[in-house]
Amino acid sequence: MQNLLRSFLLGVALISLVGCGGDIVNPGPAGVSAQSELPRDTVPDVVPDDLVTVVDGNSDFAFELYRHLSMQAGDGAGAQNVFYSPHSISIALAMTYAGARGDTEQQMAETLHFTLPQERLHSAFNALDLELESRGEGAEGKDDKGFRLNVVNAIWGQVDYKFLPEFLDTLAQNYGAGLRLVNFVGATEEARVTINDWVSEQTEGRIKDLIPTGMLTSLTRLVLTNAVYFNAAWATPFEEYMTQDGDFYLLDGSPVTVPLMQQTHDFRYIEGSGYKAVELPYDGYELSMFVVLPDEGQFSAFEDGLDFDTLAQDMQNGNYRQVALTLPKFEFESEFNLSGELEALGMVDAFSADADFSGMDGTHELFISEVIHKAFVAVDEEGTEAAAATAVVMEAKGMPLEETPVEFKVDRPFLFFIQDIKTGAILFVGRVVNPA
Repeated sequence: MQNLLRSFLLGVALISLVGCGGDIVNPGPAGVSAQSELPRDTVPDVVPDDLVTVVDGNSDFAFELYRHLSMQAGDGAGAQNVFYSPHSISIALAMTYAGARGDTEQQMAETLHFTLPQERLHSAFNALDLELESRGEGAEGKDDKGFRLNVVNAIWGQVDYKFLPEFLDTLAQNYGAGLRLVNFVGATEEARVTINDWVSEQTEGRIKDLIPTGMLTSLTRLVLTNAVYFNAAWATPFEEYMTQDGDFYLLDGSPVTVPLMQQTHDFRYIEGSGYKAVELPYDGYELSMFVVLPDEGQFSAFEDGLDFDTLAQDMQNGNYRQVALTLPKFEFESEFNLSGELEALGMVDAFSADADFSGMDGTHELFISEVIHKAFVAVDEEGTEAAAATAVVMEAKGMPLEETPVEFKVDRPFLFFIQDIKTGAILFVGRVVNPA
């Protein structure tokens, strides 16, 4: 169970990896596509310890990022909900890391908790995503289309810019990301629309306009994207007739009226120091959602002292109990520009004139101008739909940078995580302070 939580907090958008080797499918109106000569390695030679190391590092980064994002979202009367995919973010930045060298590479490794050598790291990410691709066979989605857990990557490069073959090979072989050629210099808006349309298609329309107008410029040379889409039914759905409007108490104690789902069933249940938690499996019992409810009046204190190792150990020791569960229905989106958070965590050079991404093009001309992330989640009686996307925008240097039953009634702010049970990969992380 400890490994189950370790990879949960960081992400982009998950889409099927089948057929996503070096080949490009539907490159879109932007023009010609280019492929690495190497196909995706569908049987990577990865020792189990390397997979655990990647999952653990992703989880550590995810919790560090959560602290920054929750502070940004506030803790008073105007506090905001938070939802993101740590898995998506880690993948997009891992693809970027493949081209980092020198101090830039070291800072990225420390910030992202990448402790394996480059060649083993990318192979381990490949193995993890291939594991995730195998999930959900025969399981149900929350709609009539069946279970979906899809992860897809793509890179978008300036049509006349020279990227190193070994960089393109690494991304094709380990991330199924072929290079799609666009014209950022002469058709910037068309390139932006093409990338956004691709993200929307991969997330079944849930993530739209990932890259806002004006973010790409004539100096943009490369955009690295990851998309994640998840749609799964609960193993034990809630009955709609049991859902009733009730009070949910905000951080300042004031109530809002929201639809509250109810059921009584055997779930893994944890009582930890300052919180309770319950694990809700999805159909197929390969993924689950942990709902973590801090003690009344202690939400901010719990967030401030959030310790992943302690939480993971508590959940490992959880027992199955009959739980009378009350959980609000909710649906919301989150959007972040992560550049400031990543710099604060130690990735400084990557966003500056000191950036060294010579592993991409053999020069020191590229730096990261933006890292943007957008996510959507909907939880109801049937299950969960979640999507996320991440884009890393690389520019050429030349412009200044902008900086009885156990009662478990979730009627106050709470956190939740969606994870892969076998690997412990954390796919999505959220906090709900106002489900209305």
